[in-house]
Amino acid sequence: MDYQLAINILSKKMGVLLKTARTQKGESKKTCGEIIGATSRTISKYEAGDKSPSLPELEVLAFYLDVPLDHFWEDISPAGQDKMEALKNLEQRMELRNLKIGASLRKFRQDSKLSMIQVSEKIGLTSYRLKSYEKGKFAVPIAELKALLRLYDRELAELVVSTGPIAEWAHEKKAGAAFVELPQDLQEFILKPINRPYLEIARKLSQMSVDRMRDVAEGLLDITL
Repeated sequence: MDYQLAINILSKKMGVLLKTARTQKGESKKTCGEIIGATSRTISKYEAGDKSPSLPELEVLAFYLDVPLDHFWEDISPAGQDKMEALKNLEQRMELRNLKIGASLRKFRQDSKLSMIQVSEKIGLTSYRLKSYEKGKFAVPIAELKALLRLYDRELAELVVSTGPIAEWAHEKKAGAAFVELPQDLQEFILKPINRPYLEIARKLSQMSVDRMRDVAEGLLDITL
């Protein structure tokens, strides 16, 4: 095994991941350097893959940039390839999304018993543009979309994509944020594989009707008495 080659490759990958994490967070090289007691030039070298940070430095940077520590040494190729694969035919997918959003807006308007002229006057849009939105010919700017939804007494969540890789990604992010909000002892309980049967039982109980849960409780009482 060529260890020097492996070191160089890992340094380059870590550099790309570090730069991505930093820029996505909107942080400067100067700030990241100050946090670990280094110069912005050192951060530049890290990001270029000319050298790699120490573990303590990486731990601090991971914490500050709010990314998992192992993010910096995972293989970026499969993740990148998976996302590119998921976003194939992106233009067609977005056109379809615009058509679906337009159809939903038309239904919302009709359910609200409003004419195109009434909506146009209230929102400040031309009837032509509103009609184009409802037909999916034009993508609806988010500010105008939210104004329309407010008029129709609807929520943006009703239009957010609910299937596919983007929806799965959003669900994972939401689930992760909810998990972090849990008390630490509950987090530790959930993370232990031995406790999964109890979690499954809790999930099934949450889906039961009140009558069914009452039957189960009465059955348990009969067993224990």
